[in-house]
Amino acid sequence: MVATAAALALATGLGATAAQAANPYERGPDPTLAALQASRGPYAVSQTSVSRLAVSGFGGGEIYYPTTTADGTFGAIAISPGFTAYWSSISWLGPRLASHGFVVIGIETLTTADQPASRGNQLLAALDYLTRSSSVRSRVDASRLAVAGHSMGGGGSLEAASSRPSLQAAVPLAPWNTDKTWSELRVPTLIVGGESDAIAPVASHSIPFYNSIPASAEKAYLELNNASHFFPQSVDTWTAVQATSWLKRFVDDDTRYSQFICPGPSSLLQISDYRSSCPV
Repeated sequence: MVATAAALALATGLGATAAQAANPYERGPDPTLAALQASRGPYAVSQTSVSRLAVSGFGGGEIYYPTTTADGTFGAIAISPGFTAYWSSISWLGPRLASHGFVVIGIETLTTADQPASRGNQLLAALDYLTRSSSVRSRVDASRLAVAGHSMGGGGSLEAASSRPSLQAAVPLAPWNTDKTWSELRVPTLIVGGESDAIAPVASHSIPFYNSIPASAEKAYLELNNASHFFPQSVDTWTAVQATSWLKRFVDDDTRYSQFICPGPSSLLQISDYRSSCPV
């Protein structure tokens, strides 16, 4: 009996070690929908400000990161606000995503009128700063990076993903861009649109963007029922659920989150459309 128990323990331990070795980036407990819908994830979060005078290529911002160092390094995300807006307009995303095991830099743009191509360059400059010069650089795995943004910032995240195909994920929110075709994109991309968006209507922005991205890149489109262009400017549960799941799946290579992407959140009152390049 003792020998059998010892053998079982050894096998279990080897199995856990093998699983960990198979995915050294896995962070946090097994996910549940309830946990993703909660206002915070499993990690306590700290915050530090970045002065625009201390950086080049973008306008400074705020960094959010898991307080613990026990789990090693984390993937990182740079997020841009939209036209005429400041980081404060979508700042709830910073601690929300960081609490699930990411380092997040929410940027201020050089000017609030910057266009998507400029915002894309600024997102990349922010990632470079985060991984090379920031006070939290030792907490970041520079090989696992992503971008996101709202409106022109969302369009900027598409620009950044096009320019730097080594990125692991992109999450444009109500994206706006005059370029409608992204067939060159190779970065896994989740687009979140608002059904009633009158500034970047989904029929002429989010949906053409999604359709033009090759399925081989991995892509998904979430459309929020009756949502306006400004849905990211207040806490939105389904944006958080899908963005977190997408980032965990592709930045952390964590297949535990595939269940929330494929088949995804269909047949819900809050969701008017969901599409994905399943399988993931």
